[in-house]
Amino acid sequence: MLTDLPEAELRRHRSDLREPSDFDAFWADTLAQARSCGEPVEVTPVPTPLAGVDVFDVTFPGFAGQPVRAWLRVPRGASGPAPTVVQYVGYGGGRGHPLENLLWSAAGFAHLQMDTRGQGSGWSRGDTPDVAAAGPQAPGMATRGVEDPRRYYYRRFLTDAVRAVDAARGLPAVDPDRVAVLGHSQGGAAALAAAALAPRLRAAVVHVPFLCDVPRAVTLTDSAPYREIRDYLAVHRDREEQVLRTLGYVDGVAFARRATVPARFSVALMDDIVPPSTVYAAYHDYRGDKELAVWRWNGHEAGGVDDDAAALDFLRAALHG
Repeated sequence: MLTDLPEAELRRHRSDLREPSDFDAFWADTLAQARSCGEPVEVTPVPTPLAGVDVFDVTFPGFAGQPVRAWLRVPRGASGPAPTVVQYVGYGGGRGHPLENLLWSAAGFAHLQMDTRGQGSGWSRGDTPDVAAAGPQAPGMATRGVEDPRRYYYRRFLTDAVRAVDAARGLPAVDPDRVAVLGHSQGGAAALAAAALAPRLRAAVVHVPFLCDVPRAVTLTDSAPYREIRDYLAVHRDREEQVLRTLGYVDGVAFARRATVPARFSVALMDDIVPPSTVYAAYHDYRGDKELAVWRWNGHEAGGVDDDAAALDFLRAALHG
């Protein structure tokens, strides 16, 4: 069933998010600190039975220089540095197995798939720990450190996302001037943040993004991950102001207001995990050229393979044009 406003109202919906006054300074300082760590990127070939794709195990410095894992998949026999897709993973998943997720390399792109710190094992494998101290939290990751923006989990995760773009640009297989980002749900949140924070991107694919218009989202769905925030506030009844302030630093609407690279969004009107109005909120505030695929009969899977096919056309135009 429909989970949010009628479609005509969704097309008119705008967010009233009030972002923190030091939002830009917060992220400038965070990224400057991460980039100052200067740890090397490590790349190790991975033997596989694949005939058309070479796979590499990559470790790059993420938040505070902490090591983050990734898979790099490259079309075998590619002549020269290739246009590149940096992909981020949905909630609970990690970078998976080296033989998974071959679409982008099979289509001719270099493909860097970032692991997700502290996640994996929910539905795909992960290899990167989240080594920061946490404190009280609801089960899951959405409230880890949520009372302090500098200790919040998503500060670390979104910094990793930007540093993945930095790392990709230094790899010999990658054309540093033809890099795009892509993700679904939590991965869409990372792609949206990277679109605002990573310099010189060519495009972003943002499918049903999590972490957009969060104060509204937590009142509309009973599903995780937003349910974790509600559960936390149901116990810590006096912490609402602190929690919502922290979430303002990672809200996709704030990133959308700063992003200018061409972007393709998708939204699903029967999504009970990411409320459709929160996707529209980010889309409407997005500053760059943009397009939106609306899936009227789908839930959080959105367009599935049809989203992938359209994203492939979009990225070919953006990175080969």
